[in-house]
Amino acid sequence: MHALHNVCYQALTTRQAHFAESSDQARRFFPEVSVIGGFLEPTPRGYDSLAALVKDGQTVNLALEAPYQPQPGWTLVFGSPMLQMVYERDRPELNSTPTGETIVELGPDNVPDMMELTSLTRPGPFSRRTHELGTYLGIYRDGKLIAMAGERLKVPGYTEVSAVCTNPDHTGKGHARRLMTMVMLRIFDRGETPFLHVREANARAVQLYERLGFAKRVLLHLAVLRKDTTQ
Repeated sequence: MHALHNVCYQALTTRQAHFAESSDQARRFFPEVSVIGGFLEPTPRGYDSLAALVKDGQTVNLALEAPYQPQPGWTLVFGSPMLQMVYERDRPELNSTPTGETIVELGPDNVPDMMELTSLTRPGPFSRRTHELGTYLGIYRDGKLIAMAGERLKVPGYTEVSAVCTNPDHTGKGHARRLMTMVMLRIFDRGETPFLHVREANARAVQLYERLGFAKRVLLHLAVLRKDTTQ
């Protein structure tokens, strides 16, 4: 089995098992870390296992190999085709950082700024403890976080680049590319391969990632599910 097959479940049973809540065939991140979950297989047993980890009315994000099929006890809130892309070039090259621009490593003190930026730009699910999953880098301008990128899912040999976002007032200046490249360099220099996920319809982002050296590996299907309230 490829390391990136069923990647959410694999992350939660290998390198990120210490962030996982478990029930039979399902795993999910602690809710304050991420809303992502997974199971061994998308079978009734898999969904029942997941249901034991999710409270009524709560949501969980799944990355499925096929479009979601209705399951008892669950409501599809949102679904979308999603590409998994893998870096396929030699060590990334970082262009010079513009004069006066400082790239900082983000941590607990930056959480309010990270939450504000991700709420504005919606790069994907981001919670108050998501930053604990790996390195997050950001750019501040006039005391405000205007761009960031970091690491999320980790499986043996691979680390995901995630939360790539730029404030709409500061796009077109290469911030996302620089931050992504710095994150990728850290991953690459650990002897790992960067990968990422992006909605297939986001053509602009897909083109940027291809220019950076990522290639499409497989088409997945994002499913945001809400557990129905039991009577």
